[in-house]
Amino acid sequence: MLRIGVLVSGGGTNLQAVLDAIKDGTITNAEVSVVISNNKNAYALKRAENNGIDRVCISPKDFESREQFHDAFIKKIDEYQLDLIVLAGFLVAIPEAMIKKYRNRIINVHPSLIPSFCGVGYYGLRVHEAALERGVKITGATVHYVDEGTDTGPIILQKAVEVRKDDSPKELQKRVMEEAEWIILPKAIQMIANGQEEIG
Repeated sequence: MLRIGVLVSGGGTNLQAVLDAIKDGTITNAEVSVVISNNKNAYALKRAENNGIDRVCISPKDFESREQFHDAFIKKIDEYQLDLIVLAGFLVAIPEAMIKKYRNRIINVHPSLIPSFCGVGYYGLRVHEAALERGVKITGATVHYVDEGTDTGPIILQKAVEVRKDDSPKELQKRVMEEAEWIILPKAIQMIANGQEEIG
């Protein structure tokens, strides 16, 4: 059984997609052991509670230095003996020591077709605003392994989504979530849990 930790900062819609996929059997041989957020008001923590999953809030704001936060953060992750860490809208930089320790065991879902509209500063609505500003006809989402760069790790899955002429950033964001993120994130976890994708 693959033990998963999901890291989130907000509503947790991708977390919900994973939980739903485990419930309906789309994801097998996996369980979410803990949900960790840097934001005590994140609705994702409520989703964890509703599903009887451990939930933890650990924020850089609660520590005197970034180093202290990193130490506490990694210690908390280690406690759960996780096989896979899923970043699902987690807006805190992952410490390099954690990336080294959990090499090829951390995945992220990003709301564009990497290498487009990714890297430092591209998160949330900003990604979709940039896609619309550039006038692309196709966007989408990517699930990739996390390395020391920003959105630079090896790609696991991508799915394209059509951009419509009258799209607002919010409309595009919603469609990319529904048509791409919520599909490929569970699919990537299923592949990893069942040995169809290398891990570790």
